[in-house]
Amino acid sequence: MNPLYRNDKAGEFPDSWYAATVNAPPLRPELRGAAQADVCVIGAGFTGLTAALRAAQKGLSVIVLDAHRAGFGASGRNGGQVGSGYNQSQSWLAQKLGDGPARALWDLSEEAKSDLRALAPPDARYTPGVAHGAYSAAEAAAEHADADYLSRTYGYDQITPQDKSSIQSIVQTPLYHGGILDMGAGHIHPLRYALGLAAAAEEAGVQIYEMSEVHHIAKGDPATVRTGRGHVSANHVIIAGNGYLPGIERKVAAKVMPINSFIGATEPLGERAASVLSRDIAVADSKFVVNYYRLSEDNRLLFGGRESYGIGFPSDIETALHARMINLFPQLAGVRFDHVWGGTLGITMSRLPAIQRISDNILSAAGFSGHGVALSGFAGKLMAEAVAGQAGRFDVMSTLPTPSFPGGAAFRAPLLTVAMTWYAMRDRLGI
Repeated sequence: MNPLYRNDKAGEFPDSWYAATVNAPPLRPELRGAAQADVCVIGAGFTGLTAALRAAQKGLSVIVLDAHRAGFGASGRNGGQVGSGYNQSQSWLAQKLGDGPARALWDLSEEAKSDLRALAPPDARYTPGVAHGAYSAAEAAAEHADADYLSRTYGYDQITPQDKSSIQSIVQTPLYHGGILDMGAGHIHPLRYALGLAAAAEEAGVQIYEMSEVHHIAKGDPATVRTGRGHVSANHVIIAGNGYLPGIERKVAAKVMPINSFIGATEPLGERAASVLSRDIAVADSKFVVNYYRLSEDNRLLFGGRESYGIGFPSDIETALHARMINLFPQLAGVRFDHVWGGTLGITMSRLPAIQRISDNILSAAGFSGHGVALSGFAGKLMAEAVAGQAGRFDVMSTLPTPSFPGGAAFRAPLLTVAMTWYAMRDRLGI
C-alpha cells in the first residue's frame, strides 16, 4: 500500500492534541488540468511552505502540491522542539569538514532559529528553553564539554550545564544524572506554525493545491510534475516531501529513509504538572531512541518516544509509549493518554540533513532526523535563494555528510532494524 495512506485517511489530520487545538482552514482545491509556474514545490510542510513563501517574496510564481493537506505530515505532528545546531556536535562537524565550514554551518543553524521566531504566529506560542537529560555522569560530562566548545568557539552563551541536583530540580525524574539547559533553543505548537506558514505563503501569492499526490517528475527545462489529475510545468522543482515522499526520486531515496515516531498527550494534569516539570521547557534525553516531552498550554504532558521502521504503525502504540513515560515519571502512574498519534520522518545515515541538487533545476531537502523544526524551513529558504540565482548558502548546507544507505532503498529498512535493535538493547542495559 502507498505509504502516504497506510496510516492515515486521505486529507484528514491525525487524532492529535495539535489537530484538536487548531482552527484548520477549509480544504483547498485539487490540481486539475495543466498549470505553469516558475517554481513547483512538492510537499506543504515546513520545508516546502517556507521555500514557497521565500520564492514568492522574490517575485517568483509558485505552486505547492500536497498529497493530503498543508501541515498534514511530520511538520504538524512532531514534538515541537526547536533545537540548536544539528544532530551531530559542532566539534564533530569541525573534525569532518574543517573549522571554517563548521562555523558557516553553525551560523546557518542560528539563523534558522531566528527565522522561525520571526515567522511563527503568536498562537504557535514559541517558548524558549530545551533541556537535555543524561542517564549517566559520563553522558552529562560529554554534554558539558559540547556546551563549553560552543561557548569557546562561537561565543554561544545560552547553555547552562546541569548537575544531578539542578537537572532534577527542573525535570523531576530520578533517572537523570545531569545534562544541560539551552535557553537559545525552544518549543512551539508545530501545526499552528505550519498553518501560519501556509497562510503567509498564500498571502504572498502562492497557490497551494491539496489532495494532489505527485506521481512523477519528468526532468527537463522546464520540468513537468504530474499528479493524478493534472500537471505543472515549472522552471524549477523543489522536493520537500521528506519521510512522506513515496519513492518518486531515487537520489533522495538512496540517502533518506522514512521511520515512524509516536507521541501521546495525557489528560490535563492540573497542579500535578509541577511534579513533572518545574519550568515551561521542552526536554530530550540521551537515549539513542530518544524520549522527548514538554507540557502543553493546558498542562498535559506531550510525551514522545519509541520508533518503528516498517511502513505501518504498530497496532498498539499506547502501551509501550505509556511504559516509557512511567519509567521516567513514576508519579504519573494511572494517568491516561487522551490522544496518541504517530508520524513519519526522514533520517539519514549520519543523522544530518540531505541537501541535494538532483539536476540543474531540481533541488531537494530531507532527512532532518528529528532535528528539523527550525532546519527544515531554513533549508526551504536556501532552496528559494538557489532557484532565484543565489546558490552559495544552499551549497554550504549541501556539504553536510550524508552517505547513501548500504544496499539502497530495498535493504535500508532491514539493516536499520537490526542496528536499532542493538541500540535499543544498549538503552535498556544502560551501556
